[in-house]
Amino acid sequence: QVQLVESGGGLVQAGESLSLSCEASGNIITINVMSWYRQAPGKQRELVAAHTRVGTTNYSDSVKGRFTISRDSAKNTVYLRMNSLKPEDTAVYYCAVTGITVEPAVFMSGQYWGQGTQVTVSS
Repeated sequence: QVQLVESGGGLVQAGESLSLSCEASGNIITINVMSWYRQAPGKQRELVAAHTRVGTTNYSDSVKGRFTISRDSAKNTVYLRMNSLKPEDTAVYYCAVTGITVEPAVFMSGQYWGQGTQVTVSS
């Protein structure tokens, strides 16, 4: 069974930085897309950043230039470096993975989610 474990959330002041990490486990061979989403109170969950297996990245306009997504495919881990944080970045951040191949060679087309980690930015 695929599991995602996130870490790195916390409380920071506006302008500061924070890093998140998410490790996927479960006899994984490859992961096509590793992403970060966030959900603020009273709002819909939104895509923050995504990283494909071949290295393509994309970001929401609200974080472009401030956040950086990276991944270590050997460790099935995705990271999110968040700089110049703003109060509006406050949310629960979730990692998600799609297009997973697990041993022996089974492709799983669903999307899997982590439990979420709280990021709070004070003004």
